[in-house]
Formats: sequence, structure tokens, C-alpha cells
Amino acid sequence: MRYPIVIEPGDENTAYGVVVPDLPGCFSAGDTLDEAVTNAKEAIELHIEALLTAGAPLPAIRGLADHQANADYAGWVWALVEIDMSRLEDVTERVNITLPRRVLHIIDEAAKRAGESRSAYLARVGVTEAAHYSSAHG
Repeated sequence: MRYPIVIEPGDENTAYGVVVPDLPGCFSAGDTLDEAVTNAKEAIELHIEALLTAGAPLPAIRGLADHQANADYAGWVWALVEIDMSRLEDVTERVNITLPRRVLHIIDEAAKRAGESRSAYLARVGVTEAAHYSSAHG
């Protein structure tokens, strides 16, 4: 899926600012044009993930020409960012993992106390831990 982005030109003292018109509230920046585009991709993925987690619908993507007519972005640079939506799907996928029996018992007991299946428990704890690690390690 390709999202139009609009980049406010930067200079030696100001970063390039990025707005994603089809995702209100989604913005980013970068010290260079390349960095701005790369950071925009990450911002879009995080924004979409937040919308999906909240159960909100994804806004429709409009054509680049529709956005270019917006006078608010006159003089800005336009680009398209490719987003791999398969990374954001909630399609269930069966996986095979190997764990020591002792670890499996610990996990199963914790899942039971939480009132969850083993899979649901591992998914919740894994996502929570990954989010915690990401926020702590930038």
C-alpha cells in the first residue's frame, strides 16, 4: 500500500517536516530528505498499528493529485511511501517453538492465573515486553 507524504523543506537549521495527509495526526521529520522519508515510513506503520489496536478503521488513501491541490502544501515535496500491510495483519499463524518442559510449565501456570490460553498469554506478554523494550531503548 502506498501512502502519499508531503515534506516541508528543511535547511541547515531546520529539519524536514513530514505530514501524512491520509492519516490525520501522523507526522515525522528528518535532518535530511532521505531520513525524513525513512522516518515517515516508521511513523505510518506505528500510526496504523495504533489505529488497529484501538479498533479504529483505517482512513481511505486518496490519490496524490487530490492532495497536491491543497494550497497548505504549496512548495512542499511530495513522495509515496510503500507500507507492507502484511506486517500489520492480525491473521493467526501457527508456529512451532521449542521450550524446556520446566519453562512450559511456568508459562502454562501463568496463563492459567491470567485466565488465558498459552498462545494468548505468550502473545500478550511478548507484545508488552517488546513495546517496553522499544520505549526503553529507542
